[in-house]
Amino acid sequence: MTAMLVMSTAVMAEDHVMAATRSAQRTQDSVPSVLSLSLKEAQNYAVKQNRSLKNASLAVQEAYAQRWQTIASLLPSLDGSIGKNVMYDEDFKEKMILFPGMQQPMSMSPWIYGVTAAVGINGQGVVGALLNNVAIKMKKIALEKSENELRSSVMSAYVSVLALQSITGLLDSSLVNIQDLEQMTQNAVNVGAAEQTSADQIRVRVNTLKNNINAQKRNVELATNSLKVLLDVPVETELILTENMDEVLSPERVLNLLSADFAIENNLNYQLLQQQVELAKRNVHMAGWAYGPTVSLAYQYNYRDYGSEAGFEMMNSPHTIAFTVKMPLWSSGKRAAGVVEKKIALEEAKNTLSETTDNLEIQYRQLCFDLTNAYETYLNEKDNIDVTRRVFNSATEKFKWGAASNLELTNASNDLINAQSTYVQAMLSLINAQSELEEFLNK
Repeated sequence: MTAMLVMSTAVMAEDHVMAATRSAQRTQDSVPSVLSLSLKEAQNYAVKQNRSLKNASLAVQEAYAQRWQTIASLLPSLDGSIGKNVMYDEDFKEKMILFPGMQQPMSMSPWIYGVTAAVGINGQGVVGALLNNVAIKMKKIALEKSENELRSSVMSAYVSVLALQSITGLLDSSLVNIQDLEQMTQNAVNVGAAEQTSADQIRVRVNTLKNNINAQKRNVELATNSLKVLLDVPVETELILTENMDEVLSPERVLNLLSADFAIENNLNYQLLQQQVELAKRNVHMAGWAYGPTVSLAYQYNYRDYGSEAGFEMMNSPHTIAFTVKMPLWSSGKRAAGVVEKKIALEEAKNTLSETTDNLEIQYRQLCFDLTNAYETYLNEKDNIDVTRRVFNSATEKFKWGAASNLELTNASNDLINAQSTYVQAMLSLINAQSELEEFLNK
């Protein structure tokens, strides 16, 4: 069981090795040298610091900006211009025939002032604004989903550290007892009341326990570094976990989760697929509006200033108003094929939603089963460790008085160590099953 825990911790560290490299390369003056965190504080700290979540939050803001761009494209626009025309034909620019038989010298380099206001509306633009609303909802759901996943990962890493620390503490207590027996046995050997073989066998057990303890201490450091990666703090930061395993484990919380009703509309995966269906519907509407007209209205003011040399005002009006209705007539079936494509995509999205709905019901039942099984296993292992501890203490007392053999003592010690590891693994399984169900229910 200990090997399984070590492998799980190693995989966690490997998954985040790239993020750890980036974290180590940058300096974080705002991070204190010592961080004391409860589980809830660690989760909140990770949510605040995590760069992937920051990017997801920026993606929501980006979606809002894109929506405004779409809306603004449907609103009037106003442009201004100023320029000057320069004629390089010296003969032509000195004189200009105004009327037959009449000539007037004038400048042919006028200043031109212009103002243009325009607005254009079509169905695709309106549907595009609605599409942006769906995109914003999807970005928000993805942000919430990422946050829940991060909280779940922090919880697993936090509990892994506590579990490995618990194993180390339990092995330390067993080592103290075995070392006492070793000293007692060696004293018996020294006075001729026991054989050296018995003392040597216990010494082998002591060395084995020391090796296990050293390995567990390295595993604690590995798990702690994995938690630091999730918290996005430098490796030099000292982490102090202020909660113990008994405080993190909540049988009441487990029972409440198992008795809660499953509301599929609260599941984030379901919400995301719903929005994908809605997006597919809007895409069908947008493709259909490719047949629709585009209505444009424009006003232009264009004034030419020839200066005082002209001696007259130009006869044409500087004001221009244009109204245009543009209707698509023929595209060789391109627009029709586009509508068919979007309708097929809509059916695919509906099928995926329907299939996922059925799968989510099954997944909920499986997660409840896993949590129930993990909780029952935890209770059994908790009772087993109490029993094996009593057996070990009894064997120790009997060995002191010569009523138990060295083999019985060794077996009792092995049983206690195995029970300790199994108990800690049961705690981890319970926490992970609880975390998965909470994430599934969006609690």
